[in-house]
Amino acid sequence: MYVSYIPQIMNNLQGNYGNPIQPLVAALNCTFWCVYAYFKMNRDWPVFWANFPGIFFGLITFITSLH
Repeated sequence: MYVSYIPQIMNNLQGNYGNPIQPLVAALNCTFWCVYAYFKMNRDWPVFWANFPGIFFGLITFITSLH
């Protein structure tokens, strides 16, 4: 799901900037889910690994969308 940010990152790098709010909120959401899954009594690895890439893709998309 978060791999869909790659075209937006490419557009941002070419000067066609997208909205930075959505990827930032997605990165924060993924961060919260990873923290929850990791610190749960019985670690929930599928939830952790499903959200982990979203942190990086969301942050990279956010950073490249700033102009």
